[in-house]
Parts: sequence; structure tokens; C-alpha cells
Amino acid sequence: MAAMFRRATGSDAVGLRDLEKAANLVALAHVFPPEQHPYPDQLVLDRWREVLADPDVTTLVSEDDEGLTAFAAFDEDTLLHLAVRTNQWASGLARTLMAEVPSTRLWCLAENHRARRFYERLGWRPTGKEEPETFVPFPVRLEYELR
Repeated sequence: MAAMFRRATGSDAVGLRDLEKAANLVALAHVFPPEQHPYPDQLVLDRWREVLADPDVTTLVSEDDEGLTAFAAFDEDTLLHLAVRTNQWASGLARTLMAEVPSTRLWCLAENHRARRFYERLGWRPTGKEEPETFVPFPVRLEYELR
């Protein structure tokens, strides 16, 4: 898949939050049931503004006429955030985007089985480290490294 990526800017914060929300409401509904844990729109938007302002973090995005299709935010060592618009899942877009990410560590929710399978197919492996996520209900997240 030929995809063009550009660096995100501060004006992308809302689009990043919206894409992340749409993907998470599908991929993580079993972890964060929306009727019990409404999506923290403002907290996530504030986090994106911080990420985009951090000179040590690169955020790459792809887009089409409907808006953002994918993003990856990473620093020198760690993939911080990755999402793909649900109508682009299994298209190869995430794999193409990951080829642009130089990081060798990431954290993934233990119950995010789709993401874990994806990372493992790309050669990422759990390190054995785990910790609670920062959002209620604080599910376990696992550290992965690229070997």
C-alpha cells in the first residue's frame, strides 16, 4: 500500500482525538464499555495537545477527503499512540505506517487482542513488564519490545 504521511500539527489535535475515539469505541468496547465509562473526550484532547507540543515526539498522520485515516506518535524509544480508521483496518495502512516508526518499545492493553496480534506479527514481543492503564477502570497494559 502506498501511503503518504505528514507530520501532525497543533491543528490536528481534534482530528487525532476523534480518530482515536472512533477506533477505541470499536476495538476496546469490551475493556471500556461506553455505557459504564464514557469516552474522556476532553482529557484525550488535552493529551493530544501536549503530545503535539512536545519537541521530542513525532506524530505522523495520513488522511483522505474524509479526514485522518491513521496516526502514529512516537519518540526516540517508544511508540506512544497508533490508530487506524476502522474502515481501513486490514488494509495494510498500519503496517505501512509502522515501517516509519523507529521506536523499539510500546505499551498495549492486555485485552487489546487485535493490536497484540498485529504487533506480534511484526516481531514485537512482551517484555514481561505490566502496569495499570491511567484511565478507569485501569486495565492492565503490557510492555512490548521489537526484537
